Parts: sequence; structure tokens; C-alpha cells
Amino acid sequence: MPYVSTEQPALTGGGYAARAVGLTKVYGSGESEVHALAGINMDIASREFTAVMGPSGSGKSTLMHCLAALDTATSGAVLIGDADLALLNDKALTALRRDHVGFVFQSYNLVPTLTAQENILLPLSIAGRQPDQEWYDTVIDTVGLRDRLGHRPNELSGGQQQRVACARALVSRPSIVFADEPTGNLDSTSGAEVLGFLRRSVSEFGQTIVMVTHDPIAAAYTDRVVFLADGRVVDELRQPTAETVLERMASIQTAAIAAADARLGH
Repeated sequence: MPYVSTEQPALTGGGYAARAVGLTKVYGSGESEVHALAGINMDIASREFTAVMGPSGSGKSTLMHCLAALDTATSGAVLIGDADLALLNDKALTALRRDHVGFVFQSYNLVPTLTAQENILLPLSIAGRQPDQEWYDTVIDTVGLRDRLGHRPNELSGGQQQRVACARALVSRPSIVFADEPTGNLDSTSGAEVLGFLRRSVSEFGQTIVMVTHDPIAAAYTDRVVFLADGRVVDELRQPTAETVLERMASIQTAAIAAADARLGH
């Protein structure tokens, strides 16, 4: 029987798990100034799987880090639920990241001396909290690693390590999970296992996930794709397929080349 949470989320946000409002991020100053984000407005609906795509240097990872409270914006606002990150002090921000935000890294970021189970439970251990046993069992069974919980990361395949990382991000039932190229280091079979798990987390358990990816096949697992170029949102696609994502990316690339030529007076 599917797990159904009876708890109300602590952060409501009017149906949005996260929002960016006029978000800018500037690195450097003077001639070396780089506008990584140039006024992004973006809503992340609760219980949806959203992909963020765009050319290299378009601002994908910067946007994710700002939304996940891992980096601060230069201007504009980021809200997780109804909490404006800019209005939180360091203690409140730490608590929000711990209790409401999950993160899955491309490089897994597992502690090598801990078992899979200890890695999964680490955020709860740090917070001094016990897992909800029913939810924990649901996550472990969905990720398919119950027989590997006593193994350390070096005894697991890349796909298994990333599924441990996904379970770790989900076990505290955060309001939103961010995944930065979660299949970037995986072969196609392992990548499909991880993406299938993320998809089930949204469809069956009502999780909210935002994933940065460059892979049209990965994007096809999501409900919505947001395309960035030059630090701006330039397009959006719902119910994506690998083919429609490729077509939209090609169109954006063509437009970017034309714009660059126009600036150079070609």
C-alpha cells in the first residue's frame, strides 16, 4: 500500500515549493563582472518534477544553489514555501536547509567510513531526530537497497551510491529536493534507476524535485522543463519527451548564435 503522509508541511507557499522573484547573481566587478543570473522569475509548483536546462554558462547551477540556500542572491528574492531567505538569520537559515531542503550532488557526497544506512540517516542524526519508520521503510524499499544497507560506499556501484544519496535527501521528508546533474557520473542503466526513483518520489509520494541536467532523456522523466540562456528564463516545456527537449534546445542554441552574431555586427 503506498505511503500517504498525514502531516501538513511546515512551509505552505500557496501551492509553490519555491519561487525566484527578480533574482540576480553577479560575480566580480568592473570589467570582470559576470551576471550569472539576470532577473529570473520562476515558480516551482509543489509535488512536481522540474528540470532546469540550458547551455554551459547559462546559470543553471547558480540558480539551483540560490534556490537551495547554498548561495546568496545579489538582488531579488528566493522563497522556500512562504519563507523569504533574505529575511532569515543564520540560525533560521541553517534550520530551513536542514529541515526543508534536500540536495543530491553529481558526485554523491557520501561519507566513506559510514555504511549506506548511516549515510542515509546522517542528516537526521545531525539534527538529533529519529526517522519516521514507515517513511524510512518506504524510501528504502523504493530505492531498492535494503540488502545493501550495511555496505560502505566503496562496496557499492555508482548507481547504488547515487540511490543512497537520493534516499538521504528524502528521508527527512523535505519540502523540496534539488538534484544537480544526479546522473552525470552514471551509465545509462544506473541513470535510469536513479531517475525512476526520483519520478516515483514525485508521482507516488508527493515529493517536489528540481533537477539540473543537460540530458534530454533525463528531462523526459520530469513534468516540466525550464530553459535558461545567459542567466534568463527563455522557454518552458510541459510533459516533455526527449525529442521535444532536443528540438527546443536546438532552437534556443540557434537563437543564441543569431543574437551573438547581431552583437558582433555580422
